[in-house]
Amino acid sequence: MNTVVSGIRSTGNLHLGNYFGAIKNFVQMQNDNNCFFFIADWHSLTTHPTPADLHNNVRQVLAEYLACGIDPEKACIYVQSDVPEITELYLLMNMNAYLGELERTTSFKDKARKQPENVNAGLLTYPVLMAADILIHKAQRVPVGKDQEQNLEMARKFARRFNNIYGEETFPIPQPFSFTGDFVKIPGLDGSGKMGKSEGNAIGLVEDPKDIRKKVMKAVSDSGPTEMNQTKPEAIENLFTLMNVVSTKDTYDFFNDKYNNCEIRYGDLKKQLAEDIINFNAPIREKFLNIYQDDEYLRKVTRMGAEKARESAAKTLEEVRRLIGFRKF
Repeated sequence: MNTVVSGIRSTGNLHLGNYFGAIKNFVQMQNDNNCFFFIADWHSLTTHPTPADLHNNVRQVLAEYLACGIDPEKACIYVQSDVPEITELYLLMNMNAYLGELERTTSFKDKARKQPENVNAGLLTYPVLMAADILIHKAQRVPVGKDQEQNLEMARKFARRFNNIYGEETFPIPQPFSFTGDFVKIPGLDGSGKMGKSEGNAIGLVEDPKDIRKKVMKAVSDSGPTEMNQTKPEAIENLFTLMNVVSTKDTYDFFNDKYNNCEIRYGDLKKQLAEDIINFNAPIREKFLNIYQDDEYLRKVTRMGAEKARESAAKTLEEVRRLIGFRKF
């Protein structure tokens, strides 16, 4: 059984792209793998959230994970800051991470360009903390998107480096886990690219139906096809991609035929798409609202997760400390 580790920044509000890009697959993975899913609240400090926002965002993401089907009896779901062993491994890994290689990472250069007034050390060492998140559980598989592939490669580099320095195969070299089969890249509402919260083109899994309707009706479209069976431009293909994952096949086929026959009315398509998204989200939203208000259940889940994650992390850290030379008198 493979050990799988995956995390999400605690910036709140999971969206359809998160669900179809990863969470749907996580729900299946937890049945066949030793899974650790964590909410990366330490990572979020690179953007200096307020204390209230930090706590509320963690609560939001935790409740959404659970509402989507992550089962704390099957998988370990925990809050990153509940496992202090990660920070010690992060410190120890930093001693063998070098300034030049960290400055060259794409994630650091992108963030430094976007927030030049806040180029903090946490941004620079983000790949090291990500490596600690992965290596603390000796993960063999890590689900990653394109934007995190370089950081995973850094984790692989740090694992090899540690193994070479101390002469033991302490850490497995984590492999990227690529979803196959029904994986779908969910586009945003702006006519191009993938759905993302930071891009402002996302539809939240637990978003209010009124807001979903407004967003979908404003989605980018065009004046309509001028030839029978013509190729759909990207913005229109995006709408059909969304419809393909939330609507029935009959609904999709109906509007696809309308498009191919130059009879499409985008207003009708968007109204239908909005209602289908709302209906798709409804069970998740209902579960979320119940879980979000249940303080006792959330405490139980985080306590269970922290205990299991710390047990795993402590074993790894004890081995690492012994190899480095830290011993009690």
